[in-house]
Amino acid sequence: MDALAAVLNPPTTTATRPVAAGLLQIVDVLGWLAGHVWWLLAVSVAGGAVGEYAVRRLAARATRERMALDLVPARHFDPSAEQILRRGIELTRASTAMPWWAPRRAKAVRIKLRADGIHPLLYRIEGPAGAERLLTTTPFGPAVKVTKAAPLPVKQHQHELRAEFVLRGNPVASLREVPLEPDPLQPLVDAVTDLRAHLGDLAEICLDLQRAPKWALKARRWQLLDNARRSERGESARLVRWMHRDHRRLEDSWLFQLQQMLSPDGRKGRGAGPLVMTPRPHRVDPAQALGKLSEDSHLVRVQILVRCASDTAGRAQAHFARIQAALDVFGGSARWAIKGWQIGPWRIGPDRFPYRRRFDRRWASGQCQPPAANWVQLPELLGLLKPPTVHCRVPLLPVDLPSFVFGDPSLLLQGWHQAPDGRRRLVATRAAETLFEVAVGKAGGGKTERAVAQAIALAHAGGGLLFVDPHRDSWTRAAPFLAHDTVMERIARIDLKATGDSSLISSWNLIGMHHHGRARHEVVEDTIDAFASVFAWDDTSAPRAIALFTQCLTVLAAVNELACRAGRPADQATLFQVRALLTDSTFRTAALRALADHLDDESRAWWHDVFPTLPPDSFTVLLNPLTRLAANPATRAFLGQGQGAYHIRDAMDRSQIVWVCTDGNGPTDRLLVALLARDLLRAGRSRTDLPAHRRVAFRVYLDELITLTGTAAESIAAMFEDLRKFKVHLYGMTQLLARLPLPVRQSLLQNASTLSTTAGSRAAVSVITEEWGNQPTPAQAASLDRYDHYAQFTVDGRSIGPALLHGPLLEEVFADLHQPPSHVRALEAAAAQGAGALPLSLLLERAAAQQDRVTAFLHEHTPSTPVTLSKTQEYQ
Repeated sequence: MDALAAVLNPPTTTATRPVAAGLLQIVDVLGWLAGHVWWLLAVSVAGGAVGEYAVRRLAARATRERMALDLVPARHFDPSAEQILRRGIELTRASTAMPWWAPRRAKAVRIKLRADGIHPLLYRIEGPAGAERLLTTTPFGPAVKVTKAAPLPVKQHQHELRAEFVLRGNPVASLREVPLEPDPLQPLVDAVTDLRAHLGDLAEICLDLQRAPKWALKARRWQLLDNARRSERGESARLVRWMHRDHRRLEDSWLFQLQQMLSPDGRKGRGAGPLVMTPRPHRVDPAQALGKLSEDSHLVRVQILVRCASDTAGRAQAHFARIQAALDVFGGSARWAIKGWQIGPWRIGPDRFPYRRRFDRRWASGQCQPPAANWVQLPELLGLLKPPTVHCRVPLLPVDLPSFVFGDPSLLLQGWHQAPDGRRRLVATRAAETLFEVAVGKAGGGKTERAVAQAIALAHAGGGLLFVDPHRDSWTRAAPFLAHDTVMERIARIDLKATGDSSLISSWNLIGMHHHGRARHEVVEDTIDAFASVFAWDDTSAPRAIALFTQCLTVLAAVNELACRAGRPADQATLFQVRALLTDSTFRTAALRALADHLDDESRAWWHDVFPTLPPDSFTVLLNPLTRLAANPATRAFLGQGQGAYHIRDAMDRSQIVWVCTDGNGPTDRLLVALLARDLLRAGRSRTDLPAHRRVAFRVYLDELITLTGTAAESIAAMFEDLRKFKVHLYGMTQLLARLPLPVRQSLLQNASTLSTTAGSRAAVSVITEEWGNQPTPAQAASLDRYDHYAQFTVDGRSIGPALLHGPLLEEVFADLHQPPSHVRALEAAAAQGAGALPLSLLLERAAAQQDRVTAFLHEHTPSTPVTLSKTQEYQ
């Protein structure tokens, strides 16, 4: 030090003394710093720690008041790129809605994607509480439902994996422009489809957005420009070195030496060649050097955190690998890579000390401290700034479509669903929400098989149902699986296909009064409405038929009411006694005399004054259909009994299982089906006499709607419109919707809770696919395999699907329920007994004698005082 002072302090003049003094002071300062360097370092570290502590406390205080919103997209959600960009601008603006004193790390908005095996992909927005209004209002409109989010459950898992992603590659290059169709979120959805809740699987991705700080942006730009200039200078220096090396190689060549010897001026020597000009470095273009950082607009800093967990070893790592592969979709010249170091089998990163605590703090608080390289433009993140769209195939999980549980009456079996990972499960809909179901498809495609399977499951769960099958095939298919004691005690089969005199046929008195709860005028009105709907009668086209039929039924209903009061329900008149009332004067006179005190004055006056004036050919409109019904032995036996056994209202209230098998689709069969359909509509509407909580749910299955609606279009259309209020739910099946009457078709499509189609022609299935926006396309639906079908369901008030399902085969689903033929015979006997079925020959004998029984009853109950019937007697 003395030597240095001697050198620095030579004999000086007055002019040089200040300079020397200044140099000495600098030396003294440097010496003091060198002696106290550790103290200075300690003070700096302490100051930095205090500053970091203060910033952390302020950030924790600022992020304490945060809000969360769940975004649930509609099935048709299909935003444009402009809408998504506007949403991204709103998010970045919302990130600054913080107090002035809030640190930069606290000013961020988080997009959280979460899958846990229960929900397919939860899309949540978290941000400052002061930005709630800005975050709640989205440019997506009603296509996205925004609700306040409930706190997520916190559970400790045995195996967890954490990771943070950083941009690698060209620091100023953009990520790959991923198109919106298919949905950029599809790889992420596919990556988490195999999560299983019972194994504790969980996958979460947090995307934190932060507006670009001006000072940080300037520093980053200066760094990039400096790197670009250094790179350009290095390239120039390298080029100069290459040029000099090439020149030296040229001088050492024999061709150059030969030229030197032959040169006229005789120049020789190594340095006698031409001069090498050093190239000037190129001027750095700022726009090219800065790339996407050259523009301030829509520039944000991004932090991507990922956490996977499971209670099973290896599953968290497998799910993280799939998520990492899904993020590779955005990779181009720049790509997302895991932050950390790989040392053999170990990775040093957020899962290990000292980085784990910092990761957990940012994860829990929503603070954003992204790596220096994570600068992106909002258009690069369009695929992550919106919920899944219509172009995303979201898997069906139990929260969307429940799993079927045998014996649960609140669930309706729908079929097999196969998840993307190959797992199959039986899915179901909730019975309370499945009001009307419509199945379309070609013959043999599996629509009836699915309905029969659902009916079997419902029967074993204790539910009541009516299955109308014009072909009887469904009964044969279902019988081995229904032959159980718990089902036999509630089952009844109405089989109208008579194969001989010993065939067992049930009975139904359409105008019977032996079932309590029906007034006489209601019986008359219901029967007239049934015939009017079948034959298209109204007050304009057939006023005489309606008036004549009304008066006939009024008399017969009064006869039946009188018989029931007398305790003789078997002596009631049937529909066939209308012919006798019109054509048999003896029977008519006996009826009017017996009912002298039971008919009102208007009815008696009509029979006394109007009826005698009618020509005989005016009765044809009534006699023709009744004669047609009487000509068929099965229908005559079924409708010709005074005390019928069939009463669908009782079956509804007692949760019975009723199977109706008609003979075919001839005119008589269509007429009978129309009467049954109208009676079903009447029975459903009659449940107004019960409080809503006492109405037992009853499900009706209508196979071959084309056949059933031939003469009952208005009745079936009204069923799909009205019976929901009375807890009567319908399942309709048809091959072609286009062949159904327009009112029926409109009611089916308007009110269907479940809409499905199996394979068929493109023209036939296009009616259904159009309802789904041609997703799937008619070609996809038309090429389905047998028993496969697309179906759309209503669950929790939401439309689910259309989803591809495989129909439930009875032998596959109900293998344990299959019974041998002996049990099937016992089932058929129990079903015949439940329907009050008797041999056809016996019922025909009773039907033939019913006229005499009614006449005898009328004579017995004719008043002793004669009744004046002058005009009737004159007519006779």
